[in-house]
Amino acid sequence: MKIIYEDENVRVFDKPAGVNADEIPRRVHRLDKDTSGILLVAKNDESLEFFQKQFQERKVEKKYLALVVGNLKNKEGEIKTLLGRSPKDRRKQKVYLAQDPQAEGKREAVTKYRTLQRFKDYDLIEIEPKTGRKHQIRAHFVYLGHPILGDKLYGFKNQPCPKGLNRQFLHASWLKIKLPSGKIKEFKSELPEELKLCLPK
Repeated sequence: MKIIYEDENVRVFDKPAGVNADEIPRRVHRLDKDTSGILLVAKNDESLEFFQKQFQERKVEKKYLALVVGNLKNKEGEIKTLLGRSPKDRRKQKVYLAQDPQAEGKREAVTKYRTLQRFKDYDLIEIEPKTGRKHQIRAHFVYLGHPILGDKLYGFKNQPCPKGLNRQFLHASWLKIKLPSGKIKEFKSELPEELKLCLPK
């Protein structure tokens, strides 16, 4: 994995799709296996704790790029729901609304988004998750009826797919966090070539 930044406390990687972040020791946060982009790995237990606390307190700012099926009704917006494991498929997360009798114990999930580019069958969007729930982005856009392209778990059957796309079109492109030194750092990751090539011309 390419290293974007390194100091005595942290390594910041540009994770390619297909690498399972859960197997990396001292990873600070999770990225789904098929999602590419910025991944922080702490070099010692003190800095791991320091970074994780910021994630828990929602002080870390993150942005993702995604290509979704169809055109979103609103060019920008906020999705605010509860999220919990799907009773039908334990691999998936499901959106629950507060008034749902099964909503008890489910956790709040908030995702902001804005459309960057509109194509005939797709929207390229920038996503800012305000909470860090498992599969949050993927579950939220399925809930809106616009799953992420190439998402084998959450996508709809027979949904359109750009030629050559063989992974989900979701990329962790930007992250802002405070380092143990007190400095605030921003990290950026370009959209990978294999995703750029799938954008409609």
